[in-house]
Amino acid sequence: MSKIICLWASPRNISTAMMYSFAQRKEIKVVDEPFYAYYLNNVNPNTLHPGKKEILNSQSSNFNEVLQELNELNNKELIFIKNMTHHLNGLKVGFAKNWNNIILTRSPKRSIASFSKVIKKPSLQDLGYKLQYELAKEFRRNKIDFSLLEAEELLSSPEKQLKKVCDFSQIKFSSQMLKWSKGGIDQDGVWAKYWYSSVHNSEGFKIACDEEEIKLSEEFNLLLKDANFYYEALKNI
Repeated sequence: MSKIICLWASPRNISTAMMYSFAQRKEIKVVDEPFYAYYLNNVNPNTLHPGKKEILNSQSSNFNEVLQELNELNNKELIFIKNMTHHLNGLKVGFAKNWNNIILTRSPKRSIASFSKVIKKPSLQDLGYKLQYELAKEFRRNKIDFSLLEAEELLSSPEKQLKKVCDFSQIKFSSQMLKWSKGGIDQDGVWAKYWYSSVHNSEGFKIACDEEEIKLSEEFNLLLKDANFYYEALKNI
């Protein structure tokens, strides 16, 4: 059996850039959001995500089938999974006890500003902060090791943070992870055209703009307050 590195991300927090980073290594197979169809069909069937029909047609919406596929890959390859925490909506995570689990989070203000460009009225569940906090508690309760990674630190010092991720996952760091070519990769999900334009136009990790430059309308005040509560709670677990 090889190894699974699973990134438990919340939306719009540089998770796609992380996937592109790992995809530069030929010995690693990256898997893009394998539980997306499961989420759309079972967790939040009324959601109106762009390309929903394409997504449901592109992968299995059966959790056990997806997990079996991942485990079969794990028998022969080193795998990096880009996974959205809210796609599993608090599902018991015992299946990940032998995985290398990394929780990737980001300043809620940045996440809301980015996410609302695609989904106009995101909810706390959409953003995943509460679920990331609950996931971390579940990991602690079950003595499952995990590493917490903040997107802002990844953007400001990508080599340092990627080395930490590699050390945690017990693999050697490669400088190939710092750069990629513009455009998509073969492993992109069918939803890439709706969500990945920023990464497709990049060639590496880019320092984010100053948070003071981000302007949110008043309609997001309560959402930002709730998201910040769980974001801070997560960092203090």
